[in-house]
Amino acid sequence: MSTVGASLAIAFRELHHRPSAPLLLPNAWDHASAAALAAAGFPAVGTTSLGVAAAAGLPDGAGLTRAETLRLARRIGGGPFLLSVDIEGGFSDDPAEVADLAVELAEAGAVGVNLEDGRADGALTPPRLHAAKITTVKSAVPSLFVNARTDTHWLGGGRDAETASRLAAYQDAGADGVFVPGLTDPASIAAAVDATALPLNVLATPDGPSLTRLAELGVRRVSLGSLLFRLALGAAVNTAASLRANGVLPPTSSVPGYAAVQALASPGS
Repeated sequence: MSTVGASLAIAFRELHHRPSAPLLLPNAWDHASAAALAAAGFPAVGTTSLGVAAAAGLPDGAGLTRAETLRLARRIGGGPFLLSVDIEGGFSDDPAEVADLAVELAEAGAVGVNLEDGRADGALTPPRLHAAKITTVKSAVPSLFVNARTDTHWLGGGRDAETASRLAAYQDAGADGVFVPGLTDPASIAAAVDATALPLNVLATPDGPSLTRLAELGVRRVSLGSLLFRLALGAAVNTAASLRANGVLPPTSSVPGYAAVQALASPGS
């Protein structure tokens, strides 16, 4: 990672340690969505593996979108925002291969990665193996922010003890932050905060605590995952279906105009 890249990585890290509020990290799935979020004033943008996979006609979480993920990072990395890339489980169980991907992403302009222990079959990666991935990535790209995700709650069961054990292992392995999707209960969120010295990331959900409450609980990063992609997909289908059913379009006052979307394109694209 270049000197400029390293300074951007430091800036991204500092966003996780602000005393005022958690980092709100929206997730994009292509150039236009990332550019629009940056234009709306978000200093950092993540990618959503579901959006990237679905746009390519592939399933999420199955380790099939390494090429698409890297292609998107090369397209949007180095833009006017700090980029964190969702790499599922690293697209390999070989820590060296995961580290090779991390190097390529850093060269593309990414300052962080999200690395999960959930598997496509609903199982969890053994904690030692996931910790080895984290350690190898940090050894290859020390400045890259590794957000180590555990799917203990995502898979159901509310396993606070296993969550705490995995968070401790990933912290010891060198992770910079930890992510527990599926947490909505304040008591479980507080338990996860207490289980680690690293900044905790949770997903924003309609039935979960507000940003203010999450800040009070000690959460340092709040992401949106695939929600924005799914909302956009739903809005597109609902608009077409509404026109078919009613013969007229619903109000579009909040829809960006052609020129506004055209302005999101990078020079020379």
